[in-house]
Amino acid sequence: MTPAVAQYRQAKAEHPDAIVLFRLGDFFEIFGPDAERAAPILQVALTARDFGRTGKLPMCGVPHHSVDAHLKRLLDHGCTVAVCDQLEPAALARGVVRRAVTRVLTPGTLVDADLLEPGRSQRCVALWAEDGVTGVAALDVSTGDCLLAEVPGGLDGPQLVSELERLDAAELLLSEEAEAPAGLAPGALRSRRGPELFAAEPAVARLRQRVGSSELVAAGVGGWHAAQVAAGALLGYCAGGRLSLPSGFLRVRAQAPEETMLLDPATRRNLELVEASGPGGPSLLRLLDRTRTPGGARRLRSWVQGPLRQLAAIAARQAALAELQQARGPRAELRAGLAGCRDLERLVGRCIQRLAGPRDLAALRQTLVRVPQVAEAAAPLAAPLVATARTTLAAVPADLASVLERALVEDPPPTARDGGFIRPGYDPELDRIRAGSEAARRYIADLERVERERTQIRSLKVGFNRVFGYYLEVPNSHRQPLPPDYVRKQTLVGAERYLTPQLKEQETIVLSARDRAAVREQACLEQLWAQVEDRAAALTAAAEALACLDALQSLAEVADDLGWAHPVVDDSTRLEIQDGRHPLVEAALGPGRFVPNDIGLDGAGARIVLLTGPNMAGKSTYLRQVATITLLAHLGAAVPARSARIGLVDRIFTRVGAHDELAAGRSTFMVEMAEMAAILSAATPRSLLVLDEIGRGTSTYDGLSIAQAILEYLHDHPAVAARTVFATHYHELTALAGSLRALRNHRVEVVEEGEGPGARVTFLHRIVPGGADRSYGIHVAELAGLPRAVVRRAQVLLEDLEAERRLPSDESPPRQLALPLAVAHPVVAELKALELDGMTPLAALQKLAEWQVRARGDEPVE
Repeated sequence: MTPAVAQYRQAKAEHPDAIVLFRLGDFFEIFGPDAERAAPILQVALTARDFGRTGKLPMCGVPHHSVDAHLKRLLDHGCTVAVCDQLEPAALARGVVRRAVTRVLTPGTLVDADLLEPGRSQRCVALWAEDGVTGVAALDVSTGDCLLAEVPGGLDGPQLVSELERLDAAELLLSEEAEAPAGLAPGALRSRRGPELFAAEPAVARLRQRVGSSELVAAGVGGWHAAQVAAGALLGYCAGGRLSLPSGFLRVRAQAPEETMLLDPATRRNLELVEASGPGGPSLLRLLDRTRTPGGARRLRSWVQGPLRQLAAIAARQAALAELQQARGPRAELRAGLAGCRDLERLVGRCIQRLAGPRDLAALRQTLVRVPQVAEAAAPLAAPLVATARTTLAAVPADLASVLERALVEDPPPTARDGGFIRPGYDPELDRIRAGSEAARRYIADLERVERERTQIRSLKVGFNRVFGYYLEVPNSHRQPLPPDYVRKQTLVGAERYLTPQLKEQETIVLSARDRAAVREQACLEQLWAQVEDRAAALTAAAEALACLDALQSLAEVADDLGWAHPVVDDSTRLEIQDGRHPLVEAALGPGRFVPNDIGLDGAGARIVLLTGPNMAGKSTYLRQVATITLLAHLGAAVPARSARIGLVDRIFTRVGAHDELAAGRSTFMVEMAEMAAILSAATPRSLLVLDEIGRGTSTYDGLSIAQAILEYLHDHPAVAARTVFATHYHELTALAGSLRALRNHRVEVVEEGEGPGARVTFLHRIVPGGADRSYGIHVAELAGLPRAVVRRAQVLLEDLEAERRLPSDESPPRQLALPLAVAHPVVAELKALELDGMTPLAALQKLAEWQVRARGDEPVE
């Protein structure tokens, strides 16, 4: 077994579940089953190599200078990758080059800039369930941000699903003994480890050793045992992945359930919070994102993912946004200052992990130079959030920027191996190496002239090859006696090649200077990393301040540009919006084309709107519009409306659109009913429900019955008396306004000209009081291109059906909705035919007992 194979096998034994990339010269090689798995992913040729007694091994490889692109491919396919790199330059190695695993990469533990999305946090989330709660620890290794939470229920609880959606989990860390449902963070890699990693006492001790008990208490997680176990397990997992998380860099924060609004996956999807529903369309985040820094983009994304639930926090953000929107001059200066800032917290993170290159440090230098400019731009603003950020920026150590300015050249190379990034004058030892090398180069460059004069041989040449190095070449025609220090090295057909002791000495200086300079520059780089780590706490605090200012100015810029209004958010249960607009639809249509609409809900009064109207008239848009405006208000942001007053909402539920889950064996109707069941079990009087066409996908009477029962349940049960907008094509439901006092009918206004199939229908997209009596589905079918014969036949059938069962009008007397009974119960027929006058009281009681048994479906009692 060769030494290299032994090194590889040791690395593979330490990381059996990972694909090991093994550095050999200018390539990272992959061997054995790893190569067979990786080759098709990387789209490289799979070959084999003979390793002597070991035999032939399948192998493939990629150039070391382009390894990051190949790492990303492997990670995107859910692979864990262990990088076994050289620990020393091959030229300076004594014997076998030392190699060891320097990084273990998983989707949730990435630090390299080329492997990360700038505007999205990449979190590894550890879960630990005990005593009826699940502890959650979500760590972004690239920034040191560690979020702790405790969620009611076990790993199969619905709140945990919503929490992981909010956290953007890229990887789940679970105990091998944990049973987690398949639908939990479906896009995340699942990494399972033995129960010893999650052992409660060692895990908590690991966390407290790193952070400290007093800091945990100050962070608000001192009593969260399950969350501390999860965090301790996560730290142990990172340690196994060769990741450094010093106390000044690791920041533990609590996420209390009452702080942010919990949004289920369906609501996030229906409102298009971070991803558009269709290709090419904007998401809400994309519409709001006018940030200037990657950290600001991530902060804005986290705000959109977790709307606020506390009035004080909402008011603080509103105050900052209102001031920034009005102060256009300072806002423009703030944007200009932020534009020059790079990704400060991730730059610090790469320094902590000893992965930052010269250009990373130059970017850090550039950002530190811009920090005072950003603080100065924010000086005229008095809002508490802005003032706090400004104070934090003022506390950034000024000495680090000057150190980096002295240490780095103006435009350093991208990687340390390229060399030449340390400025002359910064490190005396490096200067001596460079000076010696330069003197030797000058000696060799001048050697040919000197030796020609010395020997009087005009055809003497100085040459170089990889075998002998530098040499003096003398043609055979000038073989007069040579100086005694000339030592013959090689004989050619027409010349002799010689060395001199001084030439050999200078050659050694030149050839070794590059390697010695690279080693010294690497030492200087490590010193700079250490200086960044010493200031990590102040630098990460400054990064958070920059991100906060950037996210605030982005929301203010959008509000000012689009003419949005700042809503009133209070402790009431009202929801009043005047001239509200759907921001995404308005952006797609262009200015002035969207038809605005109002809504008025009151938890203490009319809290249910039953919305009817034609297909394609805008009911679903209206529902999403109400929910989106409510969500924006809870971000503290301005809203697309003339004015709005929104009472605090704890959760927004949406049941809009249709989709199935065929892989799980669930039809569209089953998915709808499951989502509706979850909504009814979780909604509170503080919730907002927007429900679209509940009951479709089954028979008309089944769907109508379910829709009415849900409306009555929402109306009659105080525990779920939520503000609700309920859109439907079951126009029979409009009769419920006469018996449900909190329900109001609204419809989408339509203008119809003419009659029959040739009638012209205009959708006004205006929401007005009252119920609709038609859906104009046949008109929409005609617009879609159905054959005229089909359209005409459908119109005839519709007229026949409408003649059989007329709908109640708004002027009809109030009544309960009457659904026809399919078959009368036999007991009813007997009751009608019964002669009561001829029955004794005992016979009547016996008959009543018999009917009761039969009505329950049992056999009659003799």
